[in-house]
Amino acid sequence: MDMKTRHPTLGSLLRGLRARNGWTLKEMSERTDIPLSTLSKVEHDRLTLTYDKLMQVSHRLNISLSELFADPVAGPDAGPAVTARRSIGVVADAVRVNTRNYDYYYMCPELRRKRMIPILTRIRAKSLDEFGDLVRHPGEEYIYVLEGSITVHTEFYDPVVLKSGESIYVDSNMGHAYVAEGCDEAKVLGICSSADDSLMESLMSLHGDLESPARKVEQVAVKKVAGRKR
Repeated sequence: MDMKTRHPTLGSLLRGLRARNGWTLKEMSERTDIPLSTLSKVEHDRLTLTYDKLMQVSHRLNISLSELFADPVAGPDAGPAVTARRSIGVVADAVRVNTRNYDYYYMCPELRRKRMIPILTRIRAKSLDEFGDLVRHPGEEYIYVLEGSITVHTEFYDPVVLKSGESIYVDSNMGHAYVAEGCDEAKVLGICSSADDSLMESLMSLHGDLESPARKVEQVAVKKVAGRKR
């Protein structure tokens, strides 16, 4: 079997989650407050969900985002804590979600109960007008710019520009948006905290319905020290 054709999609993950719980599509719709017609399109990879909607699904189903993106083919982890586990991150195996502004690649989907969610993201929006409203979601995120440059817009700070090799740590509850700056597309690596409390505590201890084909993955954040001279 060609490994490139076997990568999990958002649709296959939601379909598998629903099947494991014995829910009908209507029951899944009622539990998540996502329209039945929307869920059906997502499960058939004809539609995707924004990050905010994914967070809504995880909250209403009372599961962490890392659980939502865990590949069911790999099977669940046994026990509350796992040591010496590892996962090789390969883009071909990532859960891919495509939205108007971002292409997300959720890495290492076979690991459940992650203490962090690694996401490779391609940013295409080139202005705040094109991006739309600032987004907000529980948790925190760290963004490192791999290619190109981005402008980070946040609710309480002036916009800042980050170039390749620069990074930012952001409170995800604060309204934020990331747009490509002076390039057609920027590529960033993001590490996001999950919405569940245990994940947030773990991260802190270290100190630290869009209609597009559902295929790629991540959500990331960026920004830099305002007023920094170049």
